[in-house]
Amino acid sequence: MTKICQVTGKRPVRGKSYALRGIAKKKKGVGLKITGIKRRRFLPNLFKKRFWYAEENRFVTIRLSTSAMRTIDKAGLSAIIRDMRNSGEKI
Repeated sequence: MTKICQVTGKRPVRGKSYALRGIAKKKKGVGLKITGIKRRRFLPNLFKKRFWYAEENRFVTIRLSTSAMRTIDKAGLSAIIRDMRNSGEKI
């Protein structure tokens, strides 16, 4: 299963992590130098969560991020599920 939020569409993004060496100028040094660059992935904070969907009288399991949980609290579960079904997502 891919690491994609079903509600917001958040997915892993690529970035870099830098290895630094030296003493910062504000600490009276000559400054920090980058000595190595590594590629890395920033992963979304995903959970599998069960919600009670009262309109269909059943539980619905959704893979979502923590920001999507706040979106569901704000807009309501039925509105989110309606939007997901309109976009072609199977629930």
